[in-house]
Amino acid sequence: MKPTGTDPRILSLAAEVAKSPEQNVPVILLKLKEIINNTPLGSSELKKIKQDIYCYDLIQYCLLVLSQDCSRIQGGWTTVSQLTQILSHCCVGLEPGEDAEEFYSELLPSAAENFLVLGRRLQTCFINAAKGEEKDALLHFFEVVTDSLFWLLGGHVQLIQNVLQSDHFLHLLQTDNVQIGSTVLTMLQNILQINSGDLLRIEGKILHSILDEVVFKLLSTPSPVIRGTATKLLLLMAESHREILILLRLSACYKGLRSLLNKQEPGTEFSQELRQLIGLLSPKAYQEVKDEKRHKAACLIQAYWKGFQTRKRLKKLLSAVIILQRSFRSKRTKMLMKLSRQKEEEDHRLQLQIQRQRAMRLSREIRLSMLEIVHPGQVEKHNREIEEKSALIIQKHWKGYRERKNFRQQRPSLTEYKAAVILQRATLKFLAKCRKKKKLFAPWPGLRELTDARRIELKQQVDDYIRRHPGSQISDVTSRELHSQAQERLQHYFMGRALEERAQQHREALMAQISTNIEQLMKAPSLKEAEGKDPELFLSRSRPVAAKAKQAHLTTLKHIQAPWWKKLGEEAGDDIDVPKDELSVELGTLFIGGTKPP
Repeated sequence: MKPTGTDPRILSLAAEVAKSPEQNVPVILLKLKEIINNTPLGSSELKKIKQDIYCYDLIQYCLLVLSQDCSRIQGGWTTVSQLTQILSHCCVGLEPGEDAEEFYSELLPSAAENFLVLGRRLQTCFINAAKGEEKDALLHFFEVVTDSLFWLLGGHVQLIQNVLQSDHFLHLLQTDNVQIGSTVLTMLQNILQINSGDLLRIEGKILHSILDEVVFKLLSTPSPVIRGTATKLLLLMAESHREILILLRLSACYKGLRSLLNKQEPGTEFSQELRQLIGLLSPKAYQEVKDEKRHKAACLIQAYWKGFQTRKRLKKLLSAVIILQRSFRSKRTKMLMKLSRQKEEEDHRLQLQIQRQRAMRLSREIRLSMLEIVHPGQVEKHNREIEEKSALIIQKHWKGYRERKNFRQQRPSLTEYKAAVILQRATLKFLAKCRKKKKLFAPWPGLRELTDARRIELKQQVDDYIRRHPGSQISDVTSRELHSQAQERLQHYFMGRALEERAQQHREALMAQISTNIEQLMKAPSLKEAEGKDPELFLSRSRPVAAKAKQAHLTTLKHIQAPWWKKLGEEAGDDIDVPKDELSVELGTLFIGGTKPP
């Protein structure tokens, strides 16, 4: 998607690149340098220009030109070095937008790799060049390419790992030329100053190769420039990473490195860095490193132990979590039940309100219909009765409201009164219990001695009582007569009690029989449902009872079948005479109740 508001210079340049032949494209792309240099650094206009350059694929054109053979490019290495500057400046500070993934994963690594390839080509040309002026020009171009690469890595530090792992970079580092080697070491030092953490992320074999090359240049190169740069680089690597310091101190590949460093000339410019490096490789520093390593190991063991304890505690907390979940779910269920109950109550209240409205509407309709029925003269009386009833209802509600209000106002005093009563009762119980304990555990006072005056007083009281209640004197004959009378009365009582018990048992048997007969009559079928054997269950063996039942039955039939004019003078309680010949029937067929006939 092309951006809106594109710079016209970029538009014309993109159109010119698209229309021009392939050999003229590098020279046309050099115009981007003028556009970038004329724009203030760090401004929003510069960011917009870089986005336009990326959107119109001018950066991709620069990459394609850099991947070509330099001998076929118009302007040679001069054009190539300027294009590397343009490419690095365009990629740093660029916000790709929607194509961010393609920009960071494909374009940037490809640009860094092209810079390294150009560096190797320049290295080869520099070694093969014969003239001094040509070598100076090639060295200048090499420095421009390395500066462009460093500028690109400064803006995108994630490319440092790719550059350090590249074979082209390792070949550049392994050169024997002093000037090229110094430039590469300086670039490596600058890169590690930006982000030295990527040094440990590369493969161990590549890391060993870089260390070997740096140590080799430090010990075997006669140039003090390379030796100074290698010393600073090795010191930076050892100070930044303890792992590299341990590797230099313990690895068999670097055995004797400290003794070789001690043989270096002390009067050089880098003697201070050299002494620092020797101090790091000394046994004392090694002991500090070893102690730090032990400290890290102890921390690691503690971390594993604490992790084990934490996992063990978490396993035990599983039951607690289950309990918490159960309580939460029960609370949530209660809350949902409460909400549903409130909803049901609200629905019930609305239904009651609707029912009241319907009842009120119905009562009004009934009242209106009754007013239509009532005589016009009675309407005033009817209204007065309704008003009196309404007034009574209003008074009743008002009195109820007033009494409830008074009761609510008196409730605190009633509560206080009840509390006072309870406190008094408890206090009295406590005091009574205390007095009882006091009496129970009090010592026995003993008997008081009677004085002569007290004895005379007690004797006078006894004499007065005997005088007021004289005893009766009965002879032996009278006592025997009274005893015989008492024995007769007692015998008569026991005999009468036996007869009374038999009569009571008989009455209870009759009551049980009557209850059975009543229950049988209650469970008897109706006349429509009765079968042939059902009446036999209700035959009676008592002739007086059967006769009385027959008489009552015939009286009822006669009274029902008599004409109306015969009932004019009768009353409800009059008896009806029944002839005796009508009673001469078989009494065993009467419905009287009782047991079955034998």
